[in-house]
Amino acid sequence: MSGYTKQYLEDKLRKELDAVHIDLEDISDGCGAKYNAIIVSPKFEGKALLERHRMVNSILAEELQVIHAFSQKTLTPKQWEGQEDKT
Repeated sequence: MSGYTKQYLEDKLRKELDAVHIDLEDISDGCGAKYNAIIVSPKFEGKALLERHRMVNSILAEELQVIHAFSQKTLTPKQWEGQEDKT
């Protein structure tokens, strides 16, 4: 078990990124070792995909030392509005 809850990670990302939407899914049967994430933030505006991922990885640097897999989809609010399937 990673020791970090889904709510803790969501709160930290929301605070640091001013995220308007976060969908964090624990795909490790509840042990908190693997996550799929959709993160929508205005702070991603004008940033390349790699830079967005580095921003998230930097914010969660300590947590990612014990989380084994963290798959992320990072979007701006405008990109999120254009998504047909928001799940």
